Amino acid sequence: MTSAKQIIMSLILHSSLFSSAPPPPPRFSMSCLFPASWHFSVSPVVLPRLLLPSFRQLIFLGLLAGLLGLLYLLLVTEKGQYSWIREDKRFHRHLARVTDLEVTDTSNPNLNYGLVVDCGSSGSRVFVYCWPRHNGNPHDLLDIRQMRDQHRKPVVMKIKPGISELATTPEKASDYIYPLLSFAAEHIPKPKHQETPLYILCTAGMRVLPESQQEALLEDLRTDIPVHFNFLFSDSHVEVISGKQEGVYAWIGINFVLGKFNHGVDDGEAVVEVQVPGGDQQEAVVRKRTAGVLDMGGVSTQIAFEVPKSVSFASPQQEEMAKNLLAEFNLGCDAHRTEHVYRVYVSTFLGYGGNAARQRYEESLVSKTVLKNKLLDQHLGESPDTPVLDPCLPSDLQDEVGPASQRVHIRGTGDFDSCRLLLQPFLNRTNETHSSLNGVYQPAIDFPNSQFYGFSEFYYCTEDVLRMGGDYNSTKYTNAAKNYCATQWRILKERFDRGLYASHADLHRLKYQCFKSAWMYEVFHSGFAFPTNYENLKTALLVYDKEVQWTLGAILYRTRFLPLRDIQQESLKGAHSHWRHSFPYINTHYLFLACFFVVLLSILLYLLRLRRIHRRAAALHRGPSWLEDGLGSSDVPVTL
Repeated sequence: MTSAKQIIMSLILHSSLFSSAPPPPPRFSMSCLFPASWHFSVSPVVLPRLLLPSFRQLIFLGLLAGLLGLLYLLLVTEKGQYSWIREDKRFHRHLARVTDLEVTDTSNPNLNYGLVVDCGSSGSRVFVYCWPRHNGNPHDLLDIRQMRDQHRKPVVMKIKPGISELATTPEKASDYIYPLLSFAAEHIPKPKHQETPLYILCTAGMRVLPESQQEALLEDLRTDIPVHFNFLFSDSHVEVISGKQEGVYAWIGINFVLGKFNHGVDDGEAVVEVQVPGGDQQEAVVRKRTAGVLDMGGVSTQIAFEVPKSVSFASPQQEEMAKNLLAEFNLGCDAHRTEHVYRVYVSTFLGYGGNAARQRYEESLVSKTVLKNKLLDQHLGESPDTPVLDPCLPSDLQDEVGPASQRVHIRGTGDFDSCRLLLQPFLNRTNETHSSLNGVYQPAIDFPNSQFYGFSEFYYCTEDVLRMGGDYNSTKYTNAAKNYCATQWRILKERFDRGLYASHADLHRLKYQCFKSAWMYEVFHSGFAFPTNYENLKTALLVYDKEVQWTLGAILYRTRFLPLRDIQQESLKGAHSHWRHSFPYINTHYLFLACFFVVLLSILLYLLRLRRIHRRAAALHRGPSWLEDGLGSSDVPVTL
């Protein structure tokens, strides 16, 4: 009986094993990182096909995601620079032009200050500059701006005469400069005085003095200024700078305002290939093209431009001359970095300014007239009835030139082309290669890939009367100059009385406009050898509505190592602080793509794992194949 019961129980057990009813499939619980009310489970049988792709589909999805990532990278980047960063920098640069005109917030503790005193020939001026704390990026320069008072006016003060007038009384030099420094001290917060650098830089007026007199004036300043003021001031902060230094500072200031030292190239920005001085001559650097500077004053004319490639010389004499005209300097705070190393050509030509050129021309005209009258026994120019004809004055304008003992009467004929021909000998050009005014060496200029700004007389000649300031076009300029010169003086005065010319144009400008128009044209095209079809000259009085002084370039260059202090302070902070401040300079798009691919890889791995679990569950649901085969077999013996 007992054995019969065992056999029956064995049959029941076997029938349960071979039963066709499937076991309930396992369920997968989804509860991680969700609230309790969100917990749910789902059977793999009802999982969407999309969540259980095949291996080929997984590969296809991965490749598609990779292509999308690369497409994103190509769309937002160009030439290694990020478009959104470029837009951001363009926005901030345009914003800086606006904020430059705002009142300086002296309550900002992170604002730094600096002073530059320009001791010129006719007077001295103090300029107060300010800048926020350096951002910690060694690639960037200080963001120096001119300080503005409560009325949004630049903090500038001028006194007369020039300091060179004190050559015989050097002990009065500090008393002379005292009002300028007191004015500046009132605008700078007192706690900032001891960290505010002060530079006193003397120019043309002091250069003509004997060295002993120069040193006596400078020594009085070095001795007395630290007694009365607590500015950051040392003996090296007061000196007489050369014309070359002044030209370099002017070039730095203008290009800084134009944003040419920001090497993140924007859309449409012109670039130039540069062989960095002191670097590997075999490897060139591509960076923003800087602007050249042309400045014609009353006495002198100056040209300054970057020389991107190494230069060659026609003779040893020319090479020796070039050493005094080429300046190589590093604007960056790290002497080992070459991204802000520049090679600049600067040359100043005394006697080639507009007024000085007219004086030389009149002296030549008088001497030639006197000699001609003596040789030919004539009386030309001795009375208004027998004037000397001058093509460089407006038509029918009458004038007297020369010293009191040799007065010569002249009358204008207003012939622009004849005037140009008469002025060419005054350029003193030579036939030597790479030479300009007065035979001075000038490196070759890549005219198609260059840009120049013309200031002072370059602007006055084109704008005050001709009303053509801005983009220069030689054809339009010469046509306008010809028409002006040929117009009778009476008509020109009537137009002046009706206010048809610039507000600051006077009768002196009207009188000599014809001469100066021809002189500017000859200096630019014959002296400096710019082609007549050159289209990249802009004549200007202001840059972004600001008058750019060489003092801006001076303080930018002389404070170039100050960012090291802020960079070192940044490095001394904790790792978290360092990450926070340096994060903006990490390639954020690459970081985004890396995170994107990590997330994508995690999703693919999860789908693969889910696919394996689904296969196991399906296999368990179907049962082993040998069991299914056994169910259909009638050969399994059952013995009672």
